[in-house]
Amino acid sequence: PTTTTTTTTTRLLSTTTVDKSVYANPERYSIDHPLNNIPPHIAALVGRGLHEKADHPLGIINAKIKEYFASLDEEYEFFLGEDPIVTYKQCFDDLRIPPEHPGRSPSDTYYIDDTTLLRTHTSAHQSQHLAQGHERFLCAGDVYRRDEIDASHYPAFHQLEGVKLFPQHADHDLTGEEWLQSAECEAIKTDLKNTLEGLMDHLFGPVEKKWSEDYFPFTDPSMECEILYNGEWLEVLGCGVIHTEVLDMAGRGDRRGWAFGLGLERLAMILFEIPDIRLFWTDDKRFHEQFEEGKITKFKSYSKYPPCYKDIAFWLPEGYEENDFFELARGVAGDLVEKIDLTDEFTHPKTNKTSKCYRITYRSMDRSLTDDEINALQEDLRSKSESELKLEVR
Repeated sequence: PTTTTTTTTTRLLSTTTVDKSVYANPERYSIDHPLNNIPPHIAALVGRGLHEKADHPLGIINAKIKEYFASLDEEYEFFLGEDPIVTYKQCFDDLRIPPEHPGRSPSDTYYIDDTTLLRTHTSAHQSQHLAQGHERFLCAGDVYRRDEIDASHYPAFHQLEGVKLFPQHADHDLTGEEWLQSAECEAIKTDLKNTLEGLMDHLFGPVEKKWSEDYFPFTDPSMECEILYNGEWLEVLGCGVIHTEVLDMAGRGDRRGWAFGLGLERLAMILFEIPDIRLFWTDDKRFHEQFEEGKITKFKSYSKYPPCYKDIAFWLPEGYEENDFFELARGVAGDLVEKIDLTDEFTHPKTNKTSKCYRITYRSMDRSLTDDEINALQEDLRSKSESELKLEVR
């Protein structure tokens, strides 16, 4: 079990682990197990703690969110640095995510073995903290998902989760539609919206907000918040009243409350005007020298090196998963892959086989790439597409 120390600040309790250096050991994640699908380039990202660095854009946003909740009348605990390895139960079962949900697929999730995985969301710690008796808390951390490749998607990113339970109330005995129509459910929903609208104003200044219904397995009702910022409506977070079954499974069935989750990269890209999510992971001083603890400063692009385009086409085998190809491309070329676009798809009228053609954009954020370098990477990708994914490259 993780050893923790607790320090008290004004209206906010900070709970941090004593030693998180163990998280940065790639050998914890890429183990010899038939279900393990964590490649070395993903294992190397774990434990970087970007959201804890005071002068990193993610750390600055994280600190501003803590600052807001510390200003509220109620105390919130802040959990920072829980183990990124969680169980299937924590990540899925405790949150009512059904067995057939696509998020459980190995093409979406990084599995360590037959019981553990890299967390796909910070919600994986929600039931854990509720069961331990915590009633108001925030939880921030790095999360991992296999995903498409473009300027706003990366297989490792950071989330922040917030939870608040309310004092016992007569309506808490209600379930199903009766609970959803109750005055207490509406009161919790209103408190949630007021709290998050205050957070948005704290981060962005006074902005117009728009709420819409959404769906998450672990909240009901569920909502999405958008803000009007620089003339554009932007989705910023999802939230809702915690599902009664989630509370029951956490041993808190006598209580009701709300929960929200947001992506730190999403907010930082808006506020700092950072155009490419890969930049958060760069070691280039020209990036890091632009930011200072506690300040929102607009990112100034230090260079725009030319892209290099390469196409690859192949016939699809049975059971082809696009994310597997994207993951292979990241493994071959790392962050030199800026994006991958599907440019053509057709099915042969006689063989009924389907072919896809992708255009890969290679571009370094730090230097110009040579033709020889890209040709070698492309050839390696073609070769591994055939040997590892059994694709019939055309």
